[in-house]
Amino acid sequence: MNEPTLDLNKNGELTQLVSQIAEVIAQARGRVRLSVNSAMVASYWEIGRLIVEHEQQGQARAAYGQRQLAALSGRLTALFGKGFTVNNLRYMRQFYLTFPIRHAVRGELGWTHYRALLRVENPTARDWYMHEAISQNWSSRALERQIGVLYYERLLSSKEKALVEAEAQEQTAPLAETSKDFLRDPYVLDFLNLGSRFLEGDLEQAIIDNLQGFLLELGKGFAFVARQQRVSFDEEDFYIDLVFYNFKLKCFLLVDLKLGRLTHQDMGQMDTYVRLYDERVKEADDNPTIGLVLCSEKSEAVVRYSVLAEQRHLFAAKYLPYLPSEEELKRELERERELAMQQLARRQEEGSR
Repeated sequence: MNEPTLDLNKNGELTQLVSQIAEVIAQARGRVRLSVNSAMVASYWEIGRLIVEHEQQGQARAAYGQRQLAALSGRLTALFGKGFTVNNLRYMRQFYLTFPIRHAVRGELGWTHYRALLRVENPTARDWYMHEAISQNWSSRALERQIGVLYYERLLSSKEKALVEAEAQEQTAPLAETSKDFLRDPYVLDFLNLGSRFLEGDLEQAIIDNLQGFLLELGKGFAFVARQQRVSFDEEDFYIDLVFYNFKLKCFLLVDLKLGRLTHQDMGQMDTYVRLYDERVKEADDNPTIGLVLCSEKSEAVVRYSVLAEQRHLFAAKYLPYLPSEEELKRELERERELAMQQLARRQEEGSR
């Protein structure tokens, strides 16, 4: 006897189910965000307390020299990764001095919020901005904007308070923080020691974006086929970064990007991709597949074509006139890495303001 099935499309049941699941996910993400914020803020307050009370023997105005702070930063960075720059340690010290009573620190706000609040010299204004940010659920960008336009001061002096409040509401709405913004906050990533991993992924994608455009613009017969294409081998899945078909050569070109040093394993893996493509994808009238491994290191880019031994003569005789040389690709890879690094640096700088 067959089990009865539920028609989720009937009477909007699917829509209702999606809505209920979305609410569960939103609540769970909210709890994660609050938990991370609370842990990070509490930790940085404690670090500030230790710097002030232990290293400076509790003397709030004692000079804590650049050399000592740099040494502390170096040791902490070696132990816990990024997030403990000299500048950030100074903020932690100032954080404790500004909020010396622990229970006055609110976990609803993140570290970026507090860094903005530390720039407000007037204690009354600072306290007002803090409570307003909590009650209005301002993102750190919204808080920074309101501080920058002197919202508290204008509200205090204006006879038309309703107009000032309406303007503030209108200006902060577009600055609401999304889950994606939170997960890409450089301070959150550094606190969780995930920054380099996420940034490597961003760097890799930026380089792939630009290389895809570069190959298509060469005018040598390249057509885009797929990105992050899955191939399975020995019950394990692999993903090829870029796949092209060259209609002049009548063959597939597989491109794989690595951030780091080129290894024999990288070339061996590409050889495997090429063999699998020839066996499973290539048509009878297609020419043999070729691979391209790009390794983008900080100091030097390395580019290698991957051609199976039995196809090397064909590659040299017929393929090379339609392919960019390894030297051309190396120069392009170095250029794209530099551009991508500049883009990511600007994004990090904007996120930390």
